[in-house]
Amino acid sequence: MRVVICGAGQVGFGIAERLASEQNDVSIIDRDPRRIQMVTEQLDVRGVVGHGSHPDVLSRAGVESADMLIAVTLSDEANMVACLVGHALFNVPTKVARIRAQNYLAPEWRDLIARDHLPIDVVISPEIEVGEMVLRRLSLPGAIDTVSFADGAVVAVGVVCGEDCPVVDTPLKQLTQLFPEVNAVVVAVSRRGKTLVPRSEDRLQQGDIAYFVSPADQVQRALSIFGHDEVPGQRIVIAGGGNIGFYVASELEVRNPMARVKLIESSKDRAQTVAELLGRTVVLHGDALDRTILDEASVSEADVMIALTNDDRINILSCQLAKQIGAGRILALLNEQGYAAFARGLGIDAHVNPRQITVSKVLQHVRRGRIRGVHALLDGSGEMIEAEALETSPLVGKPLRDVELPDGLRLGAVVRNGQAMIPRGDFVVRAHDRVVLFALPERIKRVEQLFRVALEFF
Repeated sequence: MRVVICGAGQVGFGIAERLASEQNDVSIIDRDPRRIQMVTEQLDVRGVVGHGSHPDVLSRAGVESADMLIAVTLSDEANMVACLVGHALFNVPTKVARIRAQNYLAPEWRDLIARDHLPIDVVISPEIEVGEMVLRRLSLPGAIDTVSFADGAVVAVGVVCGEDCPVVDTPLKQLTQLFPEVNAVVVAVSRRGKTLVPRSEDRLQQGDIAYFVSPADQVQRALSIFGHDEVPGQRIVIAGGGNIGFYVASELEVRNPMARVKLIESSKDRAQTVAELLGRTVVLHGDALDRTILDEASVSEADVMIALTNDDRINILSCQLAKQIGAGRILALLNEQGYAAFARGLGIDAHVNPRQITVSKVLQHVRRGRIRGVHALLDGSGEMIEAEALETSPLVGKPLRDVELPDGLRLGAVVRNGQAMIPRGDFVVRAHDRVVLFALPERIKRVEQLFRVALEFF
């Protein structure tokens, strides 16, 4: 696949890194020569210095033969114009744009993003994606990572196996016998920095990060068998009143009327704006690193402290300070990959990485075959994938025990007519079932083959 990426920031670099590692032909555009030099020195990609929405720059990047144009600069307008130019002048088949300003995406302006107006095939709104991730973490406090699939019917959850984990040192195949009322499949394990796809005879160890897949209505019970019975907190402090912080606070007001939310914002003008837009949330103007402000926000009595500012360092330090004061749990927004990799070592219970979320959203549309959803896990060392099984798929029509699946790939759930089911050895996948699975990077191409229409079908 030939891909042109506009924007060599954290997100653009992350997308280029992932696509180049999979032997795609990647060109990346940025106005900053230093960024282009850095990217081309570290990755096997072609770099072009210039404005990503200018036709001559796009042409130099090879957009005429591109299968996909991905515009992820810091400017919404530049991203939209790049897609418009890619469509009007170069007929690029698939155009992806990151749009952060919610005014463009408001329901009353829904006709703006259309083939006859702004021909953007995929809109990525990181604020909403990240906000929803934060809200899921709040609803499942025992999890360090969560992502939903199949219109919310299935949830993949990451948990730490602590010393109180009841299933440590128990063969995974015995979990069904020990907990017959809980439907969950462990699909991936991170152990001492290495990602593994477990087999039924394998055992979890203390300190493992285990990812399991479960029907959405059974996730709480599934968490309990891993030793996580934490109750969702009702006293919540949010540091940062930007787009993400505001989204989380406003959604909490709607979804959780019992929640008592306080929000700290360093900009006086922004604090006033947010206070006028929110109803029940208490908005405080001040620095999230100021002990006086944290005391005013009653952080010592908070069930959860969420740091969602634009500065990773402030997020880390404010969380650590909140923990020392007495906050129950802390959750931080971390953009820098280096910080995210050491989040638990920094004392952070859970973190959200916007870059990983955005890259996952793009991968969903890069993957071939009937791929409906993708979420990169564990710093990109594996992917949760939702795909539609077609009549020609080798998975369809015979018991799973008779299907030769390669190592490095594990099925977690199957959704049929909206109902989530856990596939065992005698389970038979039908055409149009939605299959949720985990795959290591070297098995992604095999997954695409499993869910691609075979030529002989026509």
